[in-house]
Amino acid sequence: MNLVRFLAVNIVGTLLRVLPFPCKTGLVKIGNPDRNSPVLLTCNYHLTVERVKRALRGINAYLLLANSRGINVWCASAGGLFTNHDVISVLKTSGIEELVDRRDLILPQLAATGVESKVIGEKTGWKVYWGPVRANDIPAFIKDKCQKSPEMREIDFPFMQRIEMAVAWAFSISVILTLFTIPLWREAVFPLIFLVWALSLLIFVSFPLYSRWLGPEGKRMGFILFDFGRGGFQLILWGVVILSLIIYSIAAGDFRWGFILRWGFVTSIIVVLLSIDLMGSTPVYKSGLHEDRLLRIILDEKKCKGAALCEGVCPRNCYEVDRDRHIATIPGASRCVQCGACIVQCPLDALYFKSPKGGIITPEAVRRYKLNLIGRRLVKVEGR
Repeated sequence: MNLVRFLAVNIVGTLLRVLPFPCKTGLVKIGNPDRNSPVLLTCNYHLTVERVKRALRGINAYLLLANSRGINVWCASAGGLFTNHDVISVLKTSGIEELVDRRDLILPQLAATGVESKVIGEKTGWKVYWGPVRANDIPAFIKDKCQKSPEMREIDFPFMQRIEMAVAWAFSISVILTLFTIPLWREAVFPLIFLVWALSLLIFVSFPLYSRWLGPEGKRMGFILFDFGRGGFQLILWGVVILSLIIYSIAAGDFRWGFILRWGFVTSIIVVLLSIDLMGSTPVYKSGLHEDRLLRIILDEKKCKGAALCEGVCPRNCYEVDRDRHIATIPGASRCVQCGACIVQCPLDALYFKSPKGGIITPEAVRRYKLNLIGRRLVKVEGR
C-alpha cells in the first residue's frame, strides 16, 4: 500500500509540478528514532517530502517539515519563501528539542541560498550540516558522519528528471490549450495534445545533444525573446515541425497552404510555450529570463580564510579550497548558476556578485533581497 501511495503522489506531483503542492508542517518520525537519532529538515513540498521519507527507509530519524509555501527547496529558498525564520519556527514549535540530546541539524544543501547556517546556530544553538542535493544520497551521507563527496554536492539533469519536466510542462500546456481549443477548433484537440507531448518529450530528452550551446551569451533570434542559445534551437525545431507537416500533407495527397499556415501558427505557439525558458526548467543553468544570469561571482582573496562553506554548498562544484594555504579558488566559475549560496554562507563576506557594468551586489544585499517571480532582485547595485 505504501508503494501504491508513493507512486500516486509521484504521478500527481509530477503532473502538477509547476504549481505549489503543500503538505502539513511539523515533525515526522521515521522508523523508531531515539534521543541519538539524526534530525533532518526539508520543505513542505509534498513530492519532496515523500521522496525524502522513502529515501530514509530503514533509518531511524526525525524529519522536520518547514513551511516553504508548498514550493520545492531550491525555488523557495531563492525566492525568499524558505528562510531562517521558517527553519527556526519549526525547531521551536515541533517539540524536537525535547526528543534529542544532540543539537545537530541536517538541512538540504539547496536551501543554502535562503537559509543562513550562522544565524540558525546563533539563534537556536543547533549546528547545521548541509546534506546532499539528492534524497537518495542521504543514507550514505548519514553513514559517513555527514561527509559529502563532490558527486553528492553537484546537481545534474539525468534522464528521469528530464522526463518529469517534460511531463509537467506537457500536462499543464495541454490543459490550457484544451480549454481554449474546444470552443474554437474542437477537431484539433487530440492532435494538439499529441503534438504538445511529443514536442515536450523531444525537447527535454534530447537536452544533452544541444546543451553545450546554452548559456547567457546566447543571441536573441529576431523578435522571439528566447535567450535560449546560440543555435536558435526553437526555430530549428519549429522548422522541423513545418517540414513534417508538408511531407505529411503531400503523402496524404492533400497539400494545402491553408493547412500548413494554420498548423504552423499553432505549433509556433506550442514551441514558444515549451521552450521559452528551458534554461530555467533545468537545474544546471540560470533562467534565461533572469537578470542574475549575467552576474559574475567574485572572490576577495584578502578576506578569504578557507572556511570552505562555499565548497560545501556550491551545487556546481565551482570551488576548490586549499586547506594548507587556507584559501579558496573558483576554477569552475564558468559553471556557476548564480544561485548565491556561497555568498550567503561565507562567514567572512569574501564573495560577492559583480554585474557586467561593474556594479557590485554585496553579501548583505544577496542575503536580504531574493528573486521575485520574474527573476529580479529588487536591490540597488552599488557602483552602477
